[in-house]
Amino acid sequence: MTLSKYMSRLGALVVTTTLAATLIAAAPANAGSVENLERERALMLETLLVPELSPSERHTKLAVSKRRLVDLERIVLRDDNLTGRNTPEIRTAFANYDLTFLVHAATEKQQLIVDNWFNAIGLTTQALLSAKVGPR
Repeated sequence: MTLSKYMSRLGALVVTTTLAATLIAAAPANAGSVENLERERALMLETLLVPELSPSERHTKLAVSKRRLVDLERIVLRDDNLTGRNTPEIRTAFANYDLTFLVHAATEKQQLIVDNWFNAIGLTTQALLSAKVGPR
C-alpha cells in the first residue's frame, strides 16, 4: 500500500470516527420526569448543606431551585406516563411523598423546605443535642 492510499484511508477513518462521535454526543438524553425531579432535588439539598455559601448566596440559589422544583413536582404529579410504570424508583418516589415532593409537602405543613426535610429524615433538635461524638 502506498503512502498516499494509507493517508487517504486514515483521513476517511478520522472523518468517519468524528462523525460517529458527533452523532452519539448529539443524541438526546431520555431522563424521565422523576429522574429530573430527583436531580433538581439533589442540587437543592446540596445547596442547603454547602457551608461555603454566604446566607445571601444560599437564599438566591434556593429561590431559583424552589421555582424549578415546584414546576418539576407538578410535572411528576401530572405525568400520565408514570401510571403504567411500576418500577422501584417510581414506587419509592410516591411512597416517600415528604422527601420526593419537598416544596409541596413543606407548603402543606406550612414549614420551611429545610425544616420539612430534616423532619422527614428524622433529624430533630433533640436528636442533635443527644448525639455523642466518638467512634461507632
